Amino acid sequence: MTPYYDEDGITIYHADCDDILPTIDPSDVDLLLTDPPYGTISTERQRRQGTTTPGDLSNKWGPGSTVHPDVVGDDKPFDPSPLLMFGRCIIWGGNCFASRLPDWPGWIAWDKVTRNGFDNHRIAELEFAWTNFVTRPRLFRHMWAGAFRDSERGTKYHPTQKPVSLMRWVLDQWTEPGDLILDPYMGSGPVAQACHEMGRRYIGIEIEERYCEISVQRLAQGVLAL
Repeated sequence: MTPYYDEDGITIYHADCDDILPTIDPSDVDLLLTDPPYGTISTERQRRQGTTTPGDLSNKWGPGSTVHPDVVGDDKPFDPSPLLMFGRCIIWGGNCFASRLPDWPGWIAWDKVTRNGFDNHRIAELEFAWTNFVTRPRLFRHMWAGAFRDSERGTKYHPTQKPVSLMRWVLDQWTEPGDLILDPYMGSGPVAQACHEMGRRYIGIEIEERYCEISVQRLAQGVLAL
C-alpha cells in the first residue's frame, strides 16, 4: 500500500491496521507505542443493559457529550492480540481490556490532575498503559484536564488526544535515536510528532483520513517551529 505520507523517517498509512500489520516484520520494530480504542461504549452499554446507545452517552459523559462515539472501533470490545506479536509494547488504555492482556507488573500511569484542589469527577484522573517489558510501575505527571493543560492549550485535534509531552517522555525512557516506533492507532499523531522531534523512525496507521491530514499538518508546523 502506498503511504499517505513518507518523509524524514516518518511514514503514515491511511488504512485499517489489520491490513498493514501483517506486512510488518516484528523484528524490525523497536517499540510498539499506541493508543487504541478502548471499547468503552460496548462495556458501558452492557453494564447498563441496553440503556446507552452509540448516539446517547449522556448517562456516562454528561449531556450532549460525543467523546467516544467519534472513535472508530470503540463500539465493540477491543482485541489487543494482533499487537502482541511485537516484542516491546506500550499500549495505552490497557486497564480497559486487561483481561485480554498477559499479566505484567510494569504498568505506566499518567497523572492528568497534578494540582492540589482540582476536582472534576467527569474526567479520569489517571490513564494507564500496559507494557510487556518495563520492569516496575512508572509515573508521569502532566496536567491535562479539559481547559487546564500544561501544554498544547486550546488544541482539540482528537476526542481522546494525548499530549506530545507524554509521548516524548516515553520515547526518552525506552528508545534510542534511530529506533523504529510502530503506532497502529495513530489518531492525531502525538507519537508521530514526538518521533519527528526526537529522531526516531515511525510507522503510523490511521483508519480516518481526517486524522492523517491533521497529523501531517502538525508535522509541518513542528518543522516550521524548529
